[in-house]
Amino acid sequence: MKPTLTPDGMQTISGVLPKIFDRSLSSRELVERCLAQADTKEFDLMAWVQLDREAALAQADAQDARLSHGEAPGPLQGIPFGIKDLIDVAGYPTGAGSALRAEQIVDRDADVVARLRNAGAVILGKTVTTQFGCFDPPVTRNPWNRDRTPGGSSSGSAAAVAAGMCYAALGSQTGGSVIRPASFCGLCGYKPTRAAISTEGAVPVSGYLDHIGPLARTVDDVYRVAAVLNDSLTPLGPTESLSSTSPISHPKLGRLRHDFDEKAEPAMRECFDRALTHLTKAGAAVSDAPWPATFAEVWHCHRVIMLTDMTAYHRQTLAKHPDDFKPGIRGLLQEGLTLKAVDYLHALEHQCRFTSAMNEILDDFDVLVTPAARGPAPSPETTGDPSFNAPFSYTGQPVVTIPMGLSPEGLPMGLQIIGQSGKDEEVIRTAAWCEEQLRGVL
Repeated sequence: MKPTLTPDGMQTISGVLPKIFDRSLSSRELVERCLAQADTKEFDLMAWVQLDREAALAQADAQDARLSHGEAPGPLQGIPFGIKDLIDVAGYPTGAGSALRAEQIVDRDADVVARLRNAGAVILGKTVTTQFGCFDPPVTRNPWNRDRTPGGSSSGSAAAVAAGMCYAALGSQTGGSVIRPASFCGLCGYKPTRAAISTEGAVPVSGYLDHIGPLARTVDDVYRVAAVLNDSLTPLGPTESLSSTSPISHPKLGRLRHDFDEKAEPAMRECFDRALTHLTKAGAAVSDAPWPATFAEVWHCHRVIMLTDMTAYHRQTLAKHPDDFKPGIRGLLQEGLTLKAVDYLHALEHQCRFTSAMNEILDDFDVLVTPAARGPAPSPETTGDPSFNAPFSYTGQPVVTIPMGLSPEGLPMGLQIIGQSGKDEEVIRTAAWCEEQLRGVL
């Protein structure tokens, strides 16, 4: 199966769930389908830290037995998942890309994993992350082009879904680690309002910036997963879609310019302009949105908070085992040791003011829109630039990315859609409308 921006029904959660519910398709068949993809692709892509075939098939058989015994199916009944290796799964190490943690087996699922299991999901294994969720490139490659990065730090999660090795995966984001890999791999990704999805049981980077969110093939699929993890969302029935329940029409889209125009590569700008033109023709009202006056400080303050928090977490281990940290994160932690408390407090105060200002701007729009990255996936010496995503991890606003086209060399590029804090359902439904309108031009 080659990657595509327009998956068929058997490649999506929404396409297979009705078949699972009426028992014309089994969870074992889905898991075997994913394992067959892994047999042919994992050697080249290196998306998995651990892919537990026997345990996955046993889980699938248990889910199938539940249905055969007349038990009610869960909202993710029998769906195969990957879990980023920053998130605890009982019985496995949470390696976080570090040899120091590779043998430390955890005995309890993270809250998000427990919710997936309770919803009927099948956990295939742990996906590759950059070390401790930071910038050192991992071994994972992009399914669209093995000479490109899948992004980071949710590298394995994005690659595994795009390659058909699972139907959805969990990632985490402190800067751009869900939205950017989704964009680079032609997927949909969702970063919730901060704290709307629990981060309990995940290795932290920053308590003020961390989010957990799913990656999947379509907005409907992302929503089905999100509704299990985020109690504010209304679940969909197995045959329902977002477009059939409270459909969106004529959304007001606020275009953010400034650095997003200046830093975007030409192919990304052209693709973004084409997408907005198409959405305007479909009925969207698109106009420029203002930036808060304090926007220029965002990236600096985001960095101060991130480095202070991660250094506090890793400080003792760094002192004892400095050589066990890869060069990128080691440099960040050494920088973090030089930061002053007054800088940290200023950054937190700025974060509060800037978040309020961004949410006020959204009083005049349904969502804000930008490119999801500066361009398509770059070479694997980097995981890509998170600067287009970090402002919205900083504010904690809900974000969805959807594919909006291909670059001249045939690599996917994403549209980033940002909502008002707490209005996760509205931003996801607007993303579904945009996805439906753009489907004809992908």
